[in-house]
Amino acid sequence: MDLPKTQEGRLLLIPTPLVEVAQTPLTAVLPQTTINAASALHHWIVENAKTARAFLGAVHAISPLSVPLQHHVMTVLPKHSQLDPASALALLKTALNAQDVGLLSEAGAPCIADPGAAIVAAAHELGVTVVPLVGPSSILLGLMASGLEGQRFAFQGYLPVQAEARDATIRALEGESAQRHQTQLCIETPYRNAALLLAMTRVLQRTTRLTVACGLTGPQSFVRTRTVEQWRREGIAMPDKIPALFGFLAG
Repeated sequence: MDLPKTQEGRLLLIPTPLVEVAQTPLTAVLPQTTINAASALHHWIVENAKTARAFLGAVHAISPLSVPLQHHVMTVLPKHSQLDPASALALLKTALNAQDVGLLSEAGAPCIADPGAAIVAAAHELGVTVVPLVGPSSILLGLMASGLEGQRFAFQGYLPVQAEARDATIRALEGESAQRHQTQLCIETPYRNAALLLAMTRVLQRTTRLTVACGLTGPQSFVRTRTVEQWRREGIAMPDKIPALFGFLAG
């Protein structure tokens, strides 16, 4: 099944695998409708051109690209800064000439713990139809598998790197979790995963339930939920190069 055609250009939000495309078959994490939609596009706003081309190469093996890959037009989002509204509007006005444009994450769902929200906001301002397509989100998959509170949860993004500020943030979030019965979720740069887990097991109360969801949908995937007391006793060897989601719920 393909998306219905329109006379005006749309902004399609295309999820990508959470791990490298060589590690998991594309059809294991994306429905055929999303793959077909990606194969029909040739104008892109992307987080990383190299991974975008690798993704499109995998798409082509399943649903041949409508235009050869070398003719795809890719605009890379600026790194480490938010795109200002004027630039986002200009980007869409240039790209959208009655043609669909894809917004592509480097991994997972666009705009969820991921750049691109300014592009989507600009699309709404211009009256451009925004179409979110189905694909993996590490936040939702990790929460689903955690056994923590799924009715009330908050995603906090990255916690502070400096130890004192990080520990204070963990304590404050645990207080909110206890008060609201709310699951707290966060992520970290993979090489700091072990340090964050160690800090959480040191700072959180022993009855708080703590989840680590690592490498989801990939060959090294695991999800483990234990009380902090159990984590302290059992421990875990955290992979240092694999993305992980952390979640906790005060006991």
